[in-house]
Amino acid sequence: MSNDDLTDKVAVITGSSRGIGASIALKMARDGANIVLNYHSDSSKKYIDDLIEKIKGFNREVIAIQADVSKMDEAKKLINEALDKFSKIDILVNNAGINSDNLLLRMSEDDWDKVMDVNLKGVFNCTKTAIKSMMKKRQGKIINLTSVVGIKGNAGQANYSASKAGVIGFTKSVARELAGRNITANAVAPGFITTDMTDEIPEDAKEDLINEIPLSRLGKGEDVAELVSFLASDRADYITGQVINVDGGMAM
Repeated sequence: MSNDDLTDKVAVITGSSRGIGASIALKMARDGANIVLNYHSDSSKKYIDDLIEKIKGFNREVIAIQADVSKMDEAKKLINEALDKFSKIDILVNNAGINSDNLLLRMSEDDWDKVMDVNLKGVFNCTKTAIKSMMKKRQGKIINLTSVVGIKGNAGQANYSASKAGVIGFTKSVARELAGRNITANAVAPGFITTDMTDEIPEDAKEDLINEIPLSRLGKGEDVAELVSFLASDRADYITGQVINVDGGMAM
């Protein structure tokens, strides 16, 4: 059901072709927002086309922009094309992320750099570019997707954990900088959510993970999307600089 809390808002959602990003886009569209989708590779285009049709089914406006957010010039293209279409950006959801897991002794410099570039630098690139229009309006919502492993760490994910911990520090700093302009910034920390990433985990390893979760199950993209849409709404106007877990109790 739609809450209509985001009626006529414009939301830019990075990395939104599949998984959590697609769930967020659908939820925000249901709640009244017009949507700017973002995808990186040509292989994601078929998922984007399907998502566009679903969003149009909610009678919302939607565009999709191909951009690699780890590159500043492409992040600028994403934000500027969104502004050209809608003349404003009310909500920025920094969701784009990748992983390249390995034990630290076996982790290459390239494994480190490419994860940091997308997961952390991409958040910097998009936020720095988008806040200019938000500051002029003296209004905006920034929601950054971090991770439970950015809080508690995880063996074999030094790069991913570091990037997501960096997102937390970035979010808190941005929240302090922009509060005077009525712009909030919050981070959402999913636990293990059913996505293409978790589908690749061997079943025995997945069972071990589930045993660590008090609710004894993986989460769904919709679980994360509900919180993100709430934080983007006027109901969350007095919430900023927070990190909120959606992890079935994993990190408590």
